[in-house]
Amino acid sequence: MSEEPETLASGTLISHLLELRSRLIRALIAVIVVFIPCSIFKNEIFTAVAQPLLDKLPKGGTLIATGVISPFMTPFKLAFFVALFLAMPYILFQIWAFVAPGLYRREKRFAVPLMISSVVLFYSGVAFAYFAVFPVMFAFFASTTPQGVSLMTDIANYMDFVLAMFLAFGAAFEVPVAVVLLVVTGLVSAEKMRASRGYVLIGVFAIAAVLTPPDAISQCIMAIPMYLLYEGGLLMARMLGKR
Repeated sequence: MSEEPETLASGTLISHLLELRSRLIRALIAVIVVFIPCSIFKNEIFTAVAQPLLDKLPKGGTLIATGVISPFMTPFKLAFFVALFLAMPYILFQIWAFVAPGLYRREKRFAVPLMISSVVLFYSGVAFAYFAVFPVMFAFFASTTPQGVSLMTDIANYMDFVLAMFLAFGAAFEVPVAVVLLVVTGLVSAEKMRASRGYVLIGVFAIAAVLTPPDAISQCIMAIPMYLLYEGGLLMARMLGKR
């Protein structure tokens, strides 16, 4: 007995816009709810984020604030980004709830694990930057400080640097997802990607050189995991291709 063709949910443009507005409002409320406790403990959050640098500063070294409102605004901004970071799974769920009715069952079976793995990999990249990269990087910077120079970083500059590094490593850890998408959609074959390993390795180090500070240690710390994740993406694509 043949299976009946699957039909997708349909609606008017107004109904889609109303549904989108509802999902965006829910996502915004989630960010606000998470932001309230983060704003209360904003100073503690900033101290925790700054701890990798504080541990590597010479005795008596501290962070400084060169702006008049920096002691308030910098932790406040950081609290907002932390709230956005923590609420991201719920935000992505709202996006998925809006998009899912327009997908076939086979597309949903592929998209759900891909979305979950994207979130997990991004969080893993951020955790890797905080626990593995920052201690080594800041120790290197502290050791190269010239004689007679005190290493005292402005808190606003530090926050911008840290957020950029979190975003860079979070995006770098999305390499397996990008590889799987390229292979599954047919844009690039798995055989061609395996044959281009040498070019990928060069490209990975070039990307790491752009995204990380200008030192070989930071570049290698990003490039090596990126390449290993690329190989992991090829393995996942091969398994999906067999299925």
